[in-house]
Amino acid sequence: MKNLKDKKILLIICGGIAAYKSLDTIRILKKNGCEIKTILTKSSKEFVTPLSITSLSQGKVYEDLFSIENESEMDHIALSRWADLILVVPATANTISKLAKGSSEDLASTVILASNKPIFLVPSMNVRMWEHPSTKENLNILKKYSYKIIGPEIGDMACGEYGEGKMTEPVDIVNKINDYLFVINKNNKLKALVTAGPTKEYIDPIRFITNKSSGKQGYEIAKSLSRNGYQTTLISGPTNLKINDEIKLIKVETTEQMFKETQKNLPVDVAIFSAAVADFKVVEKYDVKIKKKDELNIKLEKNIDILTYVSNHNSMRPKLVIGFAAETNNLEDNAIEKLKNKNCDMIIANDVSNRNIGFDSDFNEVTIFYKNDKKEKLFAKNKSLISEEIVERVNNQLN
Repeated sequence: MKNLKDKKILLIICGGIAAYKSLDTIRILKKNGCEIKTILTKSSKEFVTPLSITSLSQGKVYEDLFSIENESEMDHIALSRWADLILVVPATANTISKLAKGSSEDLASTVILASNKPIFLVPSMNVRMWEHPSTKENLNILKKYSYKIIGPEIGDMACGEYGEGKMTEPVDIVNKINDYLFVINKNNKLKALVTAGPTKEYIDPIRFITNKSSGKQGYEIAKSLSRNGYQTTLISGPTNLKINDEIKLIKVETTEQMFKETQKNLPVDVAIFSAAVADFKVVEKYDVKIKKKDELNIKLEKNIDILTYVSNHNSMRPKLVIGFAAETNNLEDNAIEKLKNKNCDMIIANDVSNRNIGFDSDFNEVTIFYKNDKKEKLFAKNKSLISEEIVERVNNQLN
C-alpha cells in the first residue's frame, strides 16, 4: 500500500460499539507509513481510551473543542488543514445526522465543517437505523457534499441482529483509502477539459440565439474531476455559477470563442463536452439594434462542431472524448447516431423535455452510451451525484 506512505490522516472516532475496530485501523495505517492524529468524541471514550489511541498512533489525541492546550498548539482550523484526508470511523447515525445538518457543536463536527480535504465516513449502526429513510436522506446529502462512504457490510451485529449496518473491516477500509489515493496520484499527471453552459449567437448588439442550459452539470463535472486529482480546465458559456479556485476557468460567449479556447487548451487526456452550444449562427450580424419591422428575415448557417473537431483530431485527440446529447425524443437512437458520427468514446444522453430534470435544474437523469455498444442508466439524482458517477467511469476507462 505504497500510496499511504507519509500521508497525514486525521482519524475521528465516534461513539459506537464498533469503535474498538478503530484501534486495528490505526495499527494498519501506521504500519503503512501514515502519520495520524485523532479526535475522540465524548461518547467514543465509553469504548476506547485516549491512552490506547496514543500508544498505537504515536500522535496527539484531541477531545474538547475549547481546550486551552489544544487551541494554543493547533486550533481546529489548522487541524483540519494539517490532514491529507479525514477518516470518521465508526460513523454513527447520530454523527451522520449532525454532519448533514452542518452542525459544529463539538471538535469533531467543527473540524469536518471547516475542512477542505477529502472526508471518508465508515458507517456502523443497527440494521433498522441504517434502513431508516432519514439515514438514507442524510447520506444522500453528504454524498452531494462529496463525502466518501465506505460500507457498511451485511453480517451479524453486536445487538444480535443480522443485516446491513456492520462496519467494514479495518483492512478493507485501508485498502479503499489506498485505492483512492492511487487514483488521485495517477490523475495528478492527467489533464481534463470540460465545456459547460449555453453559448450566445448575436443577431444584433442586444439580441441573440441561445438555449436554457444553466451549466450546472458541466460545473459539477469539473469539480468532480478536480477532486479526483485531474488538472482541470473549464470553458464556460454565460452562467452565474462559481467554481473552485484550483480549476482554470475560461469564460466565453459564442460557439466560435469556445472553439478557439478549446484549441488553445489542447492537448488533454480527457475532454467532456457538456456545453449546449448553439448549432446555428447568424450569417450577417446587425451592427445596430434592429428596429421593429413588418417582416424580418434572418439567415442562419451551421456553427463549428467542436466535439467532432476534437474527436477526429488525430495528432491531439484526447484519450477519452465524451459528448452530451440533450434530446426531447428518440433519445437512444439519436445518442447512438451521435456516438458513431462524432467518433466519441462515450455519449451521455438526457431527456430535456422533462421540466423537473435536465436544463436549468439541480437534478438530472442520464443514460451513458459506450462505443462498445454497452449502455447504462444513471437514475434521477442531484447533478453533483451524477457527476461523481460519471467521473468514476472516466477513472475506470483511463485506469
